[in-house]
Amino acid sequence: MANHNTVSRSTKLGMEERDAAIAALKTKELDVLVVGGGIVGAGSALDSVTRGLSTGILEARDWSSGTSSRSSKLVHGGIRYLEQLDFRLVREALIERGLLLQRIAPHLVKPVKFLYPLNRPVFERIYIGAGMLLYDIFSYTGGRPPGVPHHRHLSKRQIQKSIPSLRNNAFVGGLTYYDAQVDDARYVSTLVRTASSYGAHAASRVRVEGFLKVGQRVVGVKAHDLETGERFEVRARQVVNATGVWTDDTQSMVGERGQFKVRASKGIHLLVPRDRFQSTMGLLLRTEKSVLFVIPWGRHWIIGTTDTDWSLDKAHPAATAADIDYLLEHVNKVLAVPLTRDDVEGVYAGLRPLLAGESDQTSKLSREHLVAHSVPGLVVIAGGKWTTYRIMAKDAIDAAADALDGKTPKSITDNIALIGAEGYQAAWNKRGKIARAFGVHKVRIEHLLNRYGVLTDELLDIIRERPELGDALPGADDYIGAEVVYAATHEGALHLEDVLARRTRISIEAWDRGVSAAPVAARLMAGVLGWDDERTQHEVAVYLKRVAAERASQEQPDDESADRIRLEAPDIVVAK
Repeated sequence: MANHNTVSRSTKLGMEERDAAIAALKTKELDVLVVGGGIVGAGSALDSVTRGLSTGILEARDWSSGTSSRSSKLVHGGIRYLEQLDFRLVREALIERGLLLQRIAPHLVKPVKFLYPLNRPVFERIYIGAGMLLYDIFSYTGGRPPGVPHHRHLSKRQIQKSIPSLRNNAFVGGLTYYDAQVDDARYVSTLVRTASSYGAHAASRVRVEGFLKVGQRVVGVKAHDLETGERFEVRARQVVNATGVWTDDTQSMVGERGQFKVRASKGIHLLVPRDRFQSTMGLLLRTEKSVLFVIPWGRHWIIGTTDTDWSLDKAHPAATAADIDYLLEHVNKVLAVPLTRDDVEGVYAGLRPLLAGESDQTSKLSREHLVAHSVPGLVVIAGGKWTTYRIMAKDAIDAAADALDGKTPKSITDNIALIGAEGYQAAWNKRGKIARAFGVHKVRIEHLLNRYGVLTDELLDIIRERPELGDALPGADDYIGAEVVYAATHEGALHLEDVLARRTRISIEAWDRGVSAAPVAARLMAGVLGWDDERTQHEVAVYLKRVAAERASQEQPDDESADRIRLEAPDIVVAK
């Protein structure tokens, strides 16, 4: 384990590191404790610790198990916000997109090309073209090139050549533009590991069940380790509430009314095989309510999203048959060969944390974020969007730092690369040599580099010691056994679901949603986490029940029915 008195720290985040983090949280008063292990919480922990503040972060479930692993997987400025004249939000997001692509995480964030089809030949081309030009201009205002090509106009013939699967009468021309995409869950786990490597004390499966107060001031939290059942207190000079759609629930523990409300909006996504839709780029389509994306994703297309109010279980939002049919109906309007339910291999649902306003439509609620010191010692950060997480984290820690004695350095996360990023381009350029040296196919090395960056060396070391871990998992050819072992030893995965749903994306990408891979992956985890046969079988059984419940819920006609069916599957961790 790393010597935590040194400047250079370990990038491991395994069981040993979790135990050490909890031991430290029990015995010292922190400058900042972050509650919530999604993208904003993880970003806040990194921002805080790299300013020199002693920092902890607690997550009740797995890292990114809520909203942050169920997004559209896009890092984007938000084309639709231009029409709402929210230029500041678009510009801010585009600057962040460039930072993520080129400096912070080039191994995880990649450019992706989209077509915006046109239905009217003259006015629409001028109108949309002006918006795309503004999009490009904003992307250059951050002091560095945007990292993606600018937009282009295409004729109908050019589109037919690039996207033969579109109906001939579905468009008269189009424009192409670029945004970026990311494996959202992998990004968050890497972000947490980066914060930990700088000295943050990080522990998942630790639920905050109350706040410690002296008078009206919050001075820490009451924590419950769901893995062991132990309850303990964590003291901190400032606590940051970064719990997303759970913000109101967390605020209620303080006994004070929050200064703003967070409303949950459900968005679902479908995964269909890549061969069902012939195209060299993604699609952005307008609907009567919002926009719909068709996004290239490895061997699949991601189709999404919906935007509907959700007031049921926040941990397991469920997609309904109506949600799935809505997406298929809208995408089929432009496809020559319609997609059917049989083409859908994966489905996932997530909740956006929107700042509640007077509008009844969630698509009209704000994607802006707000920071408030709701009571002394407690900072609340809410709203916002995935792409601007770093700005949200900076604003939250600015508010915490203002309340601390002494002068705290300014945020430096605009220049902090995530672990695996430094040297990525050089490693990518010699990927052929790496493949030959290890006797591994070049495509496999590319897959690993785009998930782990230069930390790919650590996975290759595992394969060198145990060559059988270079084999693909059953029903999930893109992923190998070494990735399962690495998730448990280095990436904070404590349960089978953590690996199949978030460290890998087998639960949404595999044709059987990970049923075939589950027993093999569980045995690999058992070997490094010390599970006996009973525990291993339990992990598999709970995962299979999750898959069955999700499939059954997706046959239901409405949210209430789908929620009831989904909740029939037990959680892997039951509070003791």
